[in-house]
Amino acid sequence: MDFSTSRDPFARGPTETRPLASFSLRSDEEIVRLRQALREQAVAHGFSLVEQTKFVTAASELARNTLRYGGGGDAQMSALVDGARKGIRLSFVDHGPGIADLDNALRDGFTTGGGLGLGLGGAKRLCDEFRIESTPGQGTTVTITKWKLF
Repeated sequence: MDFSTSRDPFARGPTETRPLASFSLRSDEEIVRLRQALREQAVAHGFSLVEQTKFVTAASELARNTLRYGGGGDAQMSALVDGARKGIRLSFVDHGPGIADLDNALRDGFTTGGGLGLGLGGAKRLCDEFRIESTPGQGTTVTITKWKLF
């Protein structure tokens, strides 16, 4: 299953992608490193403090899900340029049990881990683009993007 959203219906897709960093997500310390690196890139891209906080919060939630529910995984950070906007894209990949019901998983209040159930839906709301692909028994990939006009 694949669920994608974009707040910009005229987005054409990035014309230029530049890899920034790769992260192994196998411990809380590695999640902290990802958060720090993302914050630095968001500052370098000119994101406001509010935009930085939203994107780092979404990334932190997805990194924790990758570790907790996916058994660990990897993240890739890329810089994007598309016309008059630049952005940052993060992809989180795990090879865990996958998500059997994406509709439910994206619904506020749904949880399989005893939390508040705001993780995936909350992360989706904090980003400009959100894409999730999951196959039970094979794993999950979540990709988020934040854009900035320059």
